[in-house]
Amino acid sequence: MPKVAYSEAERERIREVLMTTALELMARQGIQHTTVEQIYRRVGISRTFFYSFFHTKEDLIVETLYLQQPRILAYARELMEDPSLSWRDGVRQFLHACCYGERNGIAVMTIEEQQLLFRRLSAESNRLFREKQLRLFGDILKCFGIQADAERVALFTNLSLAVMVIRRAIPESLPLLVPEAADAAVDFQIGAIVDCLERMRDNEPR
Repeated sequence: MPKVAYSEAERERIREVLMTTALELMARQGIQHTTVEQIYRRVGISRTFFYSFFHTKEDLIVETLYLQQPRILAYARELMEDPSLSWRDGVRQFLHACCYGERNGIAVMTIEEQQLLFRRLSAESNRLFREKQLRLFGDILKCFGIQADAERVALFTNLSLAVMVIRRAIPESLPLLVPEAADAAVDFQIGAIVDCLERMRDNEPR
């Protein structure tokens, strides 16, 4: 006879498994190509039970992206504390891992995924998402030893997301860009971002 009641602890555990499963699939195959059915089937629950946790796929996406934020920050700290890496190498390795998120368990939204998600989120959900995103990038800057004022956080956010999004967009969304030069372009852009961050760091008051 199927179980009809779950304790709060059991529901919380299932919810967490749904998010970690979603993150794994979204990082590997993209958000658009990850379906609700793939997620609930892998977890071993029904479609109806899934929707008792998340009313829409967009709700799950947002919660999954929130779930990975502390993991991303922990990874940045790990690199900064690695004695075998220089500061530049640590920052470069971090940005490279984010740009190639599918290889490193990091979900990165494409242009189309961003457009679709933000069309379906409420104004309050949009505001909260941006607030948490800026907080994450500010914490990463602090991890890099850089003062995280509003102007620097905004610039770092845009520069970082731009290279990640463009890398994901070649060639499907940006067909006029040359796919054979995509990796070289990413390396160049990462180098430019590291140079920019290094100037910020060198200008910090001692």
